[in-house]
Amino acid sequence: MPYVQGVDLGSMIITSGQIPVDPKTGTVAAQARQSLENVKAIIAAAGLSVADIVKTTVFVKDLNDFATVNAAYEAFFSEHRSRLAPAWRSPACRKT
Repeated sequence: MPYVQGVDLGSMIITSGQIPVDPKTGTVAAQARQSLENVKAIIAAAGLSVADIVKTTVFVKDLNDFATVNAAYEAFFSEHRSRLAPAWRSPACRKT
């Protein structure tokens, strides 16, 4: 089965786990931001926005980086006026 970035279930979009595929992003904060931008692009293609994200789960390789990753997520979701608290892996987006 081929890799799929997202699946449209009609009333919900489920995205696969995202990684920072931009090699220019070296810091943990930049990598977190790039992962979120990747998800944003996937859900935008389905006609949704960051405000539609209802759940995320994040895996952090080094727990010493948790505060940095959390701050990046908080900034991203605050910019988009999302009601979502930062926590990340596979976001589920609700379609209305």
